[in-house]
Amino acid sequence: QVQLVESGGGLVQAGGSLRLSCAASGRTFSSYNMGWFRQAPGKEREFVTAVTTSGAYTYYADSVKGRFTISRDNAKNTVYLQMNSLKPEDTAVYYCAAKKTAGGIRRMTEYDYWGQGTQVTVSS
Repeated sequence: QVQLVESGGGLVQAGGSLRLSCAASGRTFSSYNMGWFRQAPGKEREFVTAVTTSGAYTYYADSVKGRFTISRDNAKNTVYLQMNSLKPEDTAVYYCAAKKTAGGIRRMTEYDYWGQGTQVTVSS
C-alpha cells in the first residue's frame, strides 16, 4: 500500500512558476514509476508527465514539454513537478499517482495509487 500526498498548489499569474511535491509513504517508493495527471473543470483527467523508478526516463505531454519538469528523490520518497511559464489553460487539480509496472506509463488506468490532488490556478 502506498499513500500519496500532494502539496504546493496555489494561485499564480500567467508566466509564473510553481513546484508541486508528492510525498509517498512506505519503504518501496523507489520501486514505483510516478506520474502527474491533471483535471480541469468539465474535462477528463489527462496525463501530464511521468518518471521511471530510478529517474532515468521521463515522459511529457506535448502541452507541457519544455515548461514542466518532473523529478524524484527516492531518499525522500518524494516526486516533484516544477512548472514554469504557466498558462491559464494549466489551471486544474493536479494528481500524483504510482504504478509498479513500466508499461502504459501515460495511461491513467494503469496506475495503482492516487493522491487527493492539489489545485493549481493560473490567472491571466
